Amino acid sequence: MKKKWITAVSFICAALLLMSCSASGGNGKGQFPEKSITYSIPFEPGGQSDIEARRQQSFLEKYLKQKIVIQYKPGGGGSVGWSELVNQKPDGYFLAGINIPHIILQPLANEDTGYQTEDIVPIAIFQTTPIALAIGKDSGIDSLDDFIQKAKENPGSITVAGSGNYSGHHIAFLQLQDVAGIELQYVPFDGAGPSMQAFLGGNTDAVLANSSDLLKYTEDMKILAIGSEETFEPMPEVPTFIEEGYDITASIDRGVGVPPDTDLKIIHILEKAFLNILEEPGVKDQMYEEGFEPKAMGHEESVQYIEQKTKEFADILEKQ
Repeated sequence: MKKKWITAVSFICAALLLMSCSASGGNGKGQFPEKSITYSIPFEPGGQSDIEARRQQSFLEKYLKQKIVIQYKPGGGGSVGWSELVNQKPDGYFLAGINIPHIILQPLANEDTGYQTEDIVPIAIFQTTPIALAIGKDSGIDSLDDFIQKAKENPGSITVAGSGNYSGHHIAFLQLQDVAGIELQYVPFDGAGPSMQAFLGGNTDAVLANSSDLLKYTEDMKILAIGSEETFEPMPEVPTFIEEGYDITASIDRGVGVPPDTDLKIIHILEKAFLNILEEPGVKDQMYEEGFEPKAMGHEESVQYIEQKTKEFADILEKQ
C-alpha cells in the first residue's frame, strides 16, 4: 500500500511539474524568456520604427528581465526583414517590427515577397500615424469639398505627392478617388521626406503625408482632412475625412510580430510587456508631441484588424 501511495504521489508531482512548464510558455527549463531577445527593424536606422523600438527597449528589458538586442534588416520596403521573421524558430526570441498597410499591400501587389501576410503573427499594435491631405495655402481651396469639386471639374489634373507605390499614402490616394468618385494624378517619391519637400517646393498641387511630418509645416499649407478615426489630438482644428462625410480612415500602424506557430502563452507574455509600455508615465505624451497616436491593440484584436484591412485593401486594388 505504501509503495502504491508513493507511486501515485510521484505521478501527481510529475504531472504538476509538466503543467507548470507548459503554463510558463517555456520549454521545461523555466519561465520565458530565459535569454536575450532579438528585436528586428526591417528598415534603416533612424526612422520612426527604430525610434519607437529604442523607446521601448529599456521598458521591455525591465518587464522581461532579459536584454533586448535591436538589429536592422532593411530592403524591399520591409519585405526582406519580414521574410526573415517568418522563417525564424517560433520560440519568442526573435521579434520584428511590423507596419500596416505594408505587410498587407506587398503580398497583394507582388507575386513573391518572401512571406504572406497571414504568416506574420502580431503581438500588438502600439502606434498609428494618421495620413492627411494638404494643399498649398495659396491654392484658393479652403475645404475638402472644394478640393473634390475642383477635381471633378478637372479630372486627372490635380497632382498629389506621396511616399512610394503600394504604400500607406498610395492606398489612401486610391481610397480617396474611390469614395469621392474623382480622378487625381498620384506622384510617388522615394520616402515621406522627399514627397513633402517636393510638395513644399511647388512640384505637386497636394500631398498625402504623415501627421508627424505635417505637424512641422502647418503654417506652410492647408490641411484639409486627416485619416484618424476621431479628432487627432495634436491637430484638433483639422477635421477627419469621416467628419467631412467621406468614409476613409488612412494611417500607418506600427506593431510587432513573431513567426507562425509561436506558442500562445509566449505571445501573451510579450503582448503584456508591449502594452504595458503605453501606461508608463510620459510615453503617450511623447508620442502625441512627436505627431503620433498611441494605439493599444493586443494580439487577438490585431489579428482581426489585419484581416479587416486585408479585405478592405484587396477590394480597392481589384477596382484599379
